[in-house]
Amino acid sequence: MRKTQHRPQPLPAQHQARTGLIGKKLGMTRLYTAEGTHVPVTVVSLENCQVVSHRTVERDGYTALQLGAGTAKLKRVTNPMRGHFAKAKVEPKRKLVEFRVPEDAMIEVGSTMTADHFIAGQRVDVVGTSIGKGFAGGMKRHNFGGLRASHGVSISHRSHGSTGQCQDPGKVFKGKKMAGHMGDVRVTTQNLEIVKTDVARGLVMIKGAVPGSAGSWILIKDAIKKPLPEDAPKPGAFAAPNAEVEAPEEESMLAEAGEKTPVGAFDAPVPEDSDEAKEAKAAEEGGDAPAADEGEKS
Repeated sequence: MRKTQHRPQPLPAQHQARTGLIGKKLGMTRLYTAEGTHVPVTVVSLENCQVVSHRTVERDGYTALQLGAGTAKLKRVTNPMRGHFAKAKVEPKRKLVEFRVPEDAMIEVGSTMTADHFIAGQRVDVVGTSIGKGFAGGMKRHNFGGLRASHGVSISHRSHGSTGQCQDPGKVFKGKKMAGHMGDVRVTTQNLEIVKTDVARGLVMIKGAVPGSAGSWILIKDAIKKPLPEDAPKPGAFAAPNAEVEAPEEESMLAEAGEKTPVGAFDAPVPEDSDEAKEAKAAEEGGDAPAADEGEKS
């Protein structure tokens, strides 16, 4: 039998602009905008995401970046993989993923990807493994209506009913919607919004339904159905090998601490135009000013 060489098909142009990132889903929280409205977000940690290897046309038949994230225990890493990580001069990674990119979007091996790879307001596609639900019935798994709740049905109200025909064809067709295992499958959610990034802590806040449970690994890519923002860094935002990650100071649409205070808070700041604020300011400049005013009034 003749052995044919595998030649991966080229990806569409929108897939090849930049690499994606690997992250760990930490959970959910909320952020407040300057107007006081809250935005529910999912917090994703990059877990020291680094470039581990390159895939080239000459050697592999395609171009891609292999990224790694997390930290693996050394005793659980095989000898070939130890050499693979040692060649890249990075610590053993818990998760390895390849991202197909063009030749002009290759990043140096050993570079650390930073959270400002994505910008606020950008749309992304998130890939993850959905939460497993175990064995589920037809009503939960496929949104069936079930049988009648009262007359004519005995202890089978939630069953999915008939599944086939008579002697011809005499079987149940493959793919029939029935009860079975639900969840724990690869899911891609498209067009989620990046709300905020924290470069210093390596966090990305995403608005929308991020698949997977807390602690699971997810992939974040540029959305294929939305245009890439013009100010998005190309080929990406990263720190060179042996370089410290510097957090840039950027203006944010989010309210800073103390900017928005709930009504009735005990530590609410005093407005500048109030009498108490004027007296406190006068006391700081000189203690005689308030006394002089009281003398004039008397």
